[in-house]
Amino acid sequence: MFQKMKAQIQQVKKYQFLFSELVKRDFKKKYKRTVLGMVWSILSPLLQLAVMAVVFTQFFGRNTEHYIIYLFSGNLIFSFYKEATNGGMHALMQNANIIKKINVPKYLFMLSKEVSSCINFGLTLIIYFLFVAIDGIPFSFKFIALLYPIACLVIFNIGVGFILSAMFVIFKDVQYLYEIFTQLLMYLSAIFYTTEAYPEHIQKLFYLNPVYTYIDYFRSIVIDGVFPGAVHHLLCAGYALLVLFIGMFIYKKYNYKFMYYI
Repeated sequence: MFQKMKAQIQQVKKYQFLFSELVKRDFKKKYKRTVLGMVWSILSPLLQLAVMAVVFTQFFGRNTEHYIIYLFSGNLIFSFYKEATNGGMHALMQNANIIKKINVPKYLFMLSKEVSSCINFGLTLIIYFLFVAIDGIPFSFKFIALLYPIACLVIFNIGVGFILSAMFVIFKDVQYLYEIFTQLLMYLSAIFYTTEAYPEHIQKLFYLNPVYTYIDYFRSIVIDGVFPGAVHHLLCAGYALLVLFIGMFIYKKYNYKFMYYI
């Protein structure tokens, strides 16, 4: 597996110019013909946060300390996951004309979407830390540990992107099924409510959801100032590597069929 990943990284370096142009194109295309342009990367999650804060604070946030940061943490991670995986799913079909004309590794198109999503996530993360400061949460060296769930989430998103992009080329219904799935996943990720109201055995079931696992890691570090346990770390890495392995396997298995369906 790691040898395959190393070979793919070398191919990315080989097509570095094309890859960088794809990333620039994807990023510019997203904000083409908009007045605010790149500002939407910051404004969009803030507007979502504002709506959710107004709607849910009275119902779920009365007894939750630093509820806005609690809410922002969940929305930040879930939005990154949703944007990255949705972009990865459509990557091949959106670049069908290029794929038919030029013989390049097809996963470059999917990875370029992931990088664009990472840029948007990075911009939003700056605003997130600004809100953390405004809310009076002290910054500490523990915040460096956030790099771990972020890295795991990026790998996880790439794995899901591989799976979805391969399936979407062959089965167009995947986009509609995934839309329903992400909506269900949002409600199961405890973004606007806490899991403390549930019995302990139910609380543990939330960790079957990888997205919640990454969200909870963020909240533990930022809000509680506590390093998650070893099991939590293993779950983060385990979900990421497992889904990446499955995604690479599916991508390789159906790679030869892509040209017939694009």
